[in-house]
Amino acid sequence: MEPTEALILGDKLLLRGLSFHGFHGALPEERKLGQKFLVDVDAWMDLKEAGKSDNLSDTISYTDIYDIAKEIVEGPAQNLLESVAEKIAVTTLRNHEQVSAVRVKIGKPHVAVQGPLDYLGVEILRRRSDSSN
Repeated sequence: MEPTEALILGDKLLLRGLSFHGFHGALPEERKLGQKFLVDVDAWMDLKEAGKSDNLSDTISYTDIYDIAKEIVEGPAQNLLESVAEKIAVTTLRNHEQVSAVRVKIGKPHVAVQGPLDYLGVEILRRRSDSSN
């Protein structure tokens, strides 16, 4: 099996539809008024032992990853969503050695675009094995 296939097929924690108010963006209005950001996080790790033991100490609490996302999105302003997503991914990998990879998706539902949309955003995938971590 290819490493990418193992990653996709492996166990992961899922956090969906997290909603925070932040001040990120390249436009002055975005940084002054702020806006809603939607965040999804996937954190790949082996969940077999937690499934057998039914013990929180054998996994990571969802709230630990939620708190990372909240602190970063509600923290100091960044120009780009790419930077916000990168900070969430790198912090998750740094704080939780059990996590082998993290996917972070961030959406901005309120953007100055002429036309209907759910949101615009970015999605990144960072593996522990990436040399940039």
